[in-house]
Amino acid sequence: MADPDWEDFDPDALMRSAKQHDWMSEPRFKRMFEEIEDKLQGVLGSGQYDWVDRRVFDAVFDRSTLMSLHKLMQAGEIETVDYPIARGKEAHVFHATTNQGPAAVKIFHTTNAVFKSLAKYIDGDPRFGGLKRRHRELVKIWVRKEYRNLRRMRKAGIRVPRPRAVHNNVLVMDLIGDESEPSPRLKDITIDDPKGVFDDLLEILAVCWQTCDLAHADFSEYNILWYDGEPWVIDVGQAVVSAHPSSNEFLVRDVTRLVQWINRQGYEVNLADSLLRVLEEPVPTYPALSGGD
Repeated sequence: MADPDWEDFDPDALMRSAKQHDWMSEPRFKRMFEEIEDKLQGVLGSGQYDWVDRRVFDAVFDRSTLMSLHKLMQAGEIETVDYPIARGKEAHVFHATTNQGPAAVKIFHTTNAVFKSLAKYIDGDPRFGGLKRRHRELVKIWVRKEYRNLRRMRKAGIRVPRPRAVHNNVLVMDLIGDESEPSPRLKDITIDDPKGVFDDLLEILAVCWQTCDLAHADFSEYNILWYDGEPWVIDVGQAVVSAHPSSNEFLVRDVTRLVQWINRQGYEVNLADSLLRVLEEPVPTYPALSGGD
């Protein structure tokens, strides 16, 4: 449904009035934008998806982002960007259409100072040495980190979205959900067998740690989707390898949050026992999912 505040929204007026988008009038950028304008109809409040919010456009679709989307569209990774399905401090996630079916396009903010606080998840990770402190470079590293973590987890058979492509601050993934909307978060639903789901998620943490050599570092009901009767893990950009100096702290925090969730469901699960299961119990070998390393 259209936002009534934007029923008369004029895409041309956006280009004229938004000073921060004056660059669009430069010939080479104007040509680029004209090439992808029809593929951003949802973003511009025209076509099939009429959700537009000028604030979202201003916050997300700067020159760098539009250039990245242009590259991904030229490469055939994205056909259209339709409407937002999730938003947070670090990124907006959009529903997109592709020749491989619906996708989730995660666009990380390139001007948001919150990324300065996320450097602690990169510093100490041997995969990303020589960290540059410029914000834009940090964002690019963060996006590549999420892409690589997704591939590593899928290789171990953990249910995470299949990463398809990455360019600068844009990550293209499978959409976990149906054609029109993403699956709900674990936080937002009631499930019939919470203890069974807890055991499944604890095993995922164990496989992540023992097989992938990763601690998720933000594991909670907010970052788990419920799809086709099973939990799927999302938002893995902050996940760190065990060599990271804070990996043990992050792992304990992950298990603590999971135990707190199950105990809110009326159970009395012991944190120490759960942590021991993650650290020491033999883990199953899951079949690898497509899109793993």
